[in-house]
Amino acid sequence: MSPTPAKPGGSRVPSRRTVLRGAFTAAVVTGTAGALLPLLDRDPATAARPAPAPGRPGPGSPAEEFAEMYRGREIRGTATVVVPAGASDEDRVAVAAEPVTEIRIDGRPLHVMRRADGTYLSDVRHYESYPTLLETARAAVDELGAARLAPPAAHRM
Repeated sequence: MSPTPAKPGGSRVPSRRTVLRGAFTAAVVTGTAGALLPLLDRDPATAARPAPAPGRPGPGSPAEEFAEMYRGREIRGTATVVVPAGASDEDRVAVAAEPVTEIRIDGRPLHVMRRADGTYLSDVRHYESYPTLLETARAAVDELGAARLAPPAAHRM
């Protein structure tokens, strides 16, 4: 390898490899800093927290509750926000985003799942989702017709 040529003033000219290595390193460091800056620059006190939906009651009270006769069937449902003991007020808002749901048709439980977009689907109508628990329960009754829900299976170990 030949030595780096000297300038007429006596200083050395960096090799092409050294210049490219320095430029690549600077680009990687700049890109990484740009990607991490939003995460590191965030103030925890002002960080975005999920807000309760408009009209949703506060933690600990039912978010949605209904009881009605629909097509000769009794349907009851609740979506209750469960807050862990000792949770701070800030944590209560974050927990309020995921209520615990329960629907019963003629006293038998209907398994309901909440989707990521906030809609619900049930075991009876699992190919279609509904915006509220009441609509999910009514759709299950429509699908069941005269049939009854099976009793809940006993889980044994």
